[in-house]
Amino acid sequence: MNRLALAAIALAAGCGGGGTTEPTADAPPGDVTTFQVTTSKGDFVVEMHRSWAPHGADRFRELVDAHFYDDARFFRVISGFVAQFGINGTPATNAMWDTKTLSDDPVTQSNTRGYLTFAQTSDPNSRTTQLFVNLVDNSFLDAMGFAPFAIVTSGMDVVDKLDAEYGETPDQATITAQGNTYLDASFPKLDFIVSTTVQ
Repeated sequence: MNRLALAAIALAAGCGGGGTTEPTADAPPGDVTTFQVTTSKGDFVVEMHRSWAPHGADRFRELVDAHFYDDARFFRVISGFVAQFGINGTPATNAMWDTKTLSDDPVTQSNTRGYLTFAQTSDPNSRTTQLFVNLVDNSFLDAMGFAPFAIVTSGMDVVDKLDAEYGETPDQATITAQGNTYLDASFPKLDFIVSTTVQ
């Protein structure tokens, strides 16, 4: 199932800014964790604010500590919209997390360029492991309950360069069932995460 579950997507035109985005407000003490994401295209830095979406932030940290995102493909990159990832390359690992859904967080930040958000279906409490980086201002997602928990503070130029030639063609159910075996055979140019580390 497509975890963005949008009945109609109006792809925003254009994308402002260069390689850096900034949080909108000062963070409470102890609220912020910074991660370096190393990809096949280069590095970008993510600043996570737990106060923005506590359930999402805690799950992201849990998955990073478990190395869940290592070697995961950016399987759904749509220019002028999002770069989505978060299905592990090993089917057995996906099976371990597929039923570990998260309670919904309130939306306290907007889905503008550079913000990182868990993907979800139209059902409540449906988030698991999939994420997307907003490539443009997608604030129309706010009213649909998509709650950003982090922001890319440097390296958005790297995110912008992620391979987008396959668009929405990779099938998420097949990725979950067959992992990187399917993606490497059918979509060999997809970019991927090498590692995600706490800075």
